[in-house]
Amino acid sequence: MAPDSPYFEYLQFARSLADAAGLATLAGFRRPVQIDNKWTTGFDPVTAADKAAERAMRRLIQQRYPQHGILGEEEERAVGSSNFTWVLDPIDGTRSYILGTPLWGTLIALNDGSRPVLGLMDQPFTRERFEGDGRGAWLNGAELRTRPCPALSEARLMSSSPGMFATAAEQQAFSAVAGQAQILRYGAACYAYCMLAAGHVDAVVEAGLQPYDIQALIPIIEGAGGIITTWNDGDAQHGGNIVACGDWRLHAEILGMLQGG
Repeated sequence: MAPDSPYFEYLQFARSLADAAGLATLAGFRRPVQIDNKWTTGFDPVTAADKAAERAMRRLIQQRYPQHGILGEEEERAVGSSNFTWVLDPIDGTRSYILGTPLWGTLIALNDGSRPVLGLMDQPFTRERFEGDGRGAWLNGAELRTRPCPALSEARLMSSSPGMFATAAEQQAFSAVAGQAQILRYGAACYAYCMLAAGHVDAVVEAGLQPYDIQALIPIIEGAGGIITTWNDGDAQHGGNIVACGDWRLHAEILGMLQGG
């Protein structure tokens, strides 16, 4: 992002948020850490590191931009007096974090009241920081571009888990797409979307996402030349069922399949 961008100040601040979150997440990664279950049935883990990282980011936002709102995964929404809202997921991919695999990251977005205008995904263990503003995207300062992939038969497809497709219709639609992909892999959470922006993955198809799961990734993917929508070709920023592709031709093909066309 150029220093004369109206959002450059906010990007620099987002980097400081990522630094603060990284101190908290690395302190518990591959070490004993308290794990709680958010659900009464099933397993939706949250660690002490998730909570500490979000608290650290919220504290900095409230000090620097007290007029801004905050939407995070682990605490109640804070409504600000301005249009800007910081959207935070302290550890996206908590299961990977618990298992000691580096397929997780901290997600930070700034929404201007109509859309996320900048996004950052930080993986402090591998020291990879993905950034985007919808017009460009970067990994540690190097420009990112998605790769051309005109057809699903040539595509590398990723998704977090087959279990995220809650209904029979969702399962059937995803299976139809997955059955025609060249490669299918699970389990990378936000890292999959960043690999799409970097040109290593061609499509990510998921369901049941929350706004904090996806908003930071939208400016990165779009800035790298990709497209990200809901399954019905709607705005992805509100979460739900999501499809992201590096090539618009592939997106059109997958969208038609997900819609039963």
